[in-house]
Amino acid sequence: MSKIPPMIALSAIVLSLTISILPAQGDRDSEQTEWIAKSLKEMKTIKVGMIRADLLKVFVTEGGISTPFNRTYVYRECPYIKLDVEFEPLGSRDFEGRVTSETNEDVIKKISKPYLEWSVMD
Repeated sequence: MSKIPPMIALSAIVLSLTISILPAQGDRDSEQTEWIAKSLKEMKTIKVGMIRADLLKVFVTEGGISTPFNRTYVYRECPYIKLDVEFEPLGSRDFEGRVTSETNEDVIKKISKPYLEWSVMD
């Protein structure tokens, strides 16, 4: 009989500690959700018809194979959030009319939805 009160006291302590930890977890989840919402809004500012310079305010180029026409970009705040972008290039052309360089004035022709993927290292 004398062991019951200490067990009840210990149970009460464990329960109160568990309850005090739960709000902290909820706050962190809320902060992460807010960050994702803010990030998605920022990503949505990039539209077809804008230029590469506009895109580079929100995203940076990722390593890997690309051309002046197609490239993968990563979100500035998280390298795992990516977009694939297709451009109408305005860069200089060679004697056969092929684009040989990209410029910040290239026009965005097509944008994928943001997606998650591990980083590519060159």
